[in-house]
Amino acid sequence: MRKLKNEELNRPDIEAFKATDKLPVVVVMDNVRSMHNVGSAFRTADAFGITSIALCGITAQPPHREIHKTALGATESVKWKYYEDTRSACEALKSDGYTIMAIEQVEGSIPLQHFQPDKDQKVAIVLGNEVFGVEDEIVQLADGCLEIPQFGTKHSLNVSVTTGIVLWDLVSKMKLA
Repeated sequence: MRKLKNEELNRPDIEAFKATDKLPVVVVMDNVRSMHNVGSAFRTADAFGITSIALCGITAQPPHREIHKTALGATESVKWKYYEDTRSACEALKSDGYTIMAIEQVEGSIPLQHFQPDKDQKVAIVLGNEVFGVEDEIVQLADGCLEIPQFGTKHSLNVSVTTGIVLWDLVSKMKLA
């Protein structure tokens, strides 16, 4: 069996990809500081075929060399929009029929494994700042909060890791089930 080279894996027809049906999921990045985390979110969004990314507040926007390092071209294949603040993004998504789920450890949060979206449900996941998490105002605005069960001493995950875990969980429930 021949192993595919990176250029064979990473060079699909971008216009054809853009035209494919996407999973009705939007990633909302709430004041994410690290451009590497932003690039990683683009790459993960591309891998799972989600609808788009909302970049909010201080979250950096493409094109940028540091984002490109981890996105590897996914900024060209994944739709994105910038919002001055996360509230505006969430309100726009709510008016478009999205269920807003903040990824945050709060009282009453739903363990990720217990969240069961419908196959065609529109879901927006809000990922917070690396230090402060999702803004309290956004937690209150959200339809709910999802929490990734953790068993170590830190009780926090990197934004890029969280993005991958949550998107995989949604893909497995909404597309592969």
